Amino acid sequence: MSAYPDGIDSFLALAGWGGADISALPGDASFRRYFRIEKADGSRAMLMHAPPPHEDAVPFLTVARWLEENGHRAPHILAADARRGWVLLEDFGDWRIREWLDETPADEGLLYEAAVDTLVALHQSPPGPFAPYDLKEYQREAGLFTEWFCSAKGLEVDVRGWTAAWDVVLAPVVMRQQPGVTVLKDYHAENIMLPPDGTQGLIDFQDAMVGHPAYDLVSLLQDARRDVSPALERGMLDRYIAAARPDADFEADYFRLGAQRNAKIVGVFTRLAKRDGKPRYLELIPRVWALLERDLAHSALAPVARWFSDNIPRSVRMNLGGSIG
Repeated sequence: MSAYPDGIDSFLALAGWGGADISALPGDASFRRYFRIEKADGSRAMLMHAPPPHEDAVPFLTVARWLEENGHRAPHILAADARRGWVLLEDFGDWRIREWLDETPADEGLLYEAAVDTLVALHQSPPGPFAPYDLKEYQREAGLFTEWFCSAKGLEVDVRGWTAAWDVVLAPVVMRQQPGVTVLKDYHAENIMLPPDGTQGLIDFQDAMVGHPAYDLVSLLQDARRDVSPALERGMLDRYIAAARPDADFEADYFRLGAQRNAKIVGVFTRLAKRDGKPRYLELIPRVWALLERDLAHSALAPVARWFSDNIPRSVRMNLGGSIG
């Protein structure tokens, strides 16, 4: 049996890449698979397979083309068959910010400055033709915390109170994010490529929505997979504010969205472990929880912080290294 999905050879032949070498690349938390394609002359491309019905290539194609048309560094689409889930795209190379900094930590400041500047430029573009990141969506995501983490820990919590607390905390965010900016949703060191041309390339943006400019900044600076020092976070937050000149409530909204995102991620990582059999994600929860606790200390999070005090025992909050039930 072939190690590659059915249809790969015929798609590559139609795209003009027939007979090229195919190398599978490691995946992550989805059904998508990636392959490096190399011709005999050294030309290289990246092949993404987003197989229906589990995946849909159309959102990726839509966002990639919008980003490129608006001057942002998404991979150029070389060929696509969305119905079968095939997308052949520009190869950004092997280096992501994460691995580069593992090898060259002295470049951290420069790379994060460039990543913040990328967001400033993105937010200067009109918002893309994407779904709104509205209160319903924020609440759906926040609900993953009680649905998965609290359930896995055997905690009986006040779910209605959880929703009510987030209504209070997030209502100002929704009000202030009009008309909104394009939010990539997973903008962090493992999703920012370093192509050979010296730019920073965007990937994993298929879930883009129109929302608040602080969201992707939180994603970058409160990284679930990589430690970002408080000093670097502060410096990059100041850099964004100086360049973008957002309203006076921007920093409070940054912490509001930090808490919402980190609560969601705790729920998502628990779901990946419990439902999808990927226990390695549990190892990331302590870092995310520490970020969540820091966000909750901000006065803008007072209703949610009270809910945590009333519903999540201190023993759980202080010991997250154990197994999920």
